[in-house]
Amino acid sequence: MKDILVNATTKLYYISPMADFRMQVFYTVAKRLSFTKAAAELFITQPAVTKHIHELEEEYNAKLFERKGNRITLTPAGKLLLDYAEKVFQLYKDAAFEINALSKHREGLLKLGASTTVSQYIAAPLLAQFRNKFPDVQLSLITANTEHIEGELLAKNIEMGIIEGYAKNPEISYEPFLRDELVLVCGSKHPLANRSELTVDELKNIRFVMREHGSGTLDVIEHALKGVGLNIGDLQVEIRLGSTESIKSYLMNAPCMAFISIHAVTDEVKSGQLKIIDVDGLSIERSFYLISLKGKITGLADLFFNFCKHYNLKL
Repeated sequence: MKDILVNATTKLYYISPMADFRMQVFYTVAKRLSFTKAAAELFITQPAVTKHIHELEEEYNAKLFERKGNRITLTPAGKLLLDYAEKVFQLYKDAAFEINALSKHREGLLKLGASTTVSQYIAAPLLAQFRNKFPDVQLSLITANTEHIEGELLAKNIEMGIIEGYAKNPEISYEPFLRDELVLVCGSKHPLANRSELTVDELKNIRFVMREHGSGTLDVIEHALKGVGLNIGDLQVEIRLGSTESIKSYLMNAPCMAFISIHAVTDEVKSGQLKIIDVDGLSIERSFYLISLKGKITGLADLFFNFCKHYNLKL
């Protein structure tokens, strides 16, 4: 393969295909923080990995990794190069997606499902972007809790879904899509609204609003509480409601608290209607998942899947 000649102002630079592979080696080492794991993932030897990293360090005249025994960490130069490498590889992916989409005209009806939180706060901008790019594809979206969306997928009433909660059905493929955090929220008139932090033990004395059984959000909360030694039965649940919007409204009118997606409370926190309170030692993070039946997805579902994977950071 011939090198590529690039004219940049008054200088001429040769960009070798090997440069791309060296960057891939660096990126893999930087993400895994292990020469051994990078070698296995790239199907090359560990000395070859070391050689490529050494050549990059010579090229940039900068040390990219600090080596301490069996552990490695990124240097400031390494962190900077990783940031640029991620941007370069994302551009490659975007180009491949755009060219592939350009060469394949798609039309038809795509049936999708979304869990309640996803539908209310994530799906709208995503679907709007997809429709702008593929105006001949019609979209149908049903909204329900995670358990119900999984059931619709298994019944083949939808082709793909976006849900919250943990992967659990062996017939379904779960692909992490977008990160989320559940935060403890109360109304501005709650007696504890001026507290910046609570202890885990104090949660037992608080009245809670919870989602209904079958909710992916409820599963995530229950899992996180177990990690700090609490069962969800230890909490005083005043009422269970079927949507985040109804929970937010309830909190504004009752001395209760709830764990709610950070995506859902941004406006109310800014306006002062709701208050976020930290819980010492408790962090509730989750992924939203793209789900499909196991096996290769085809047609419009595959198009939507790849769109989501390439464009989710722009939400």
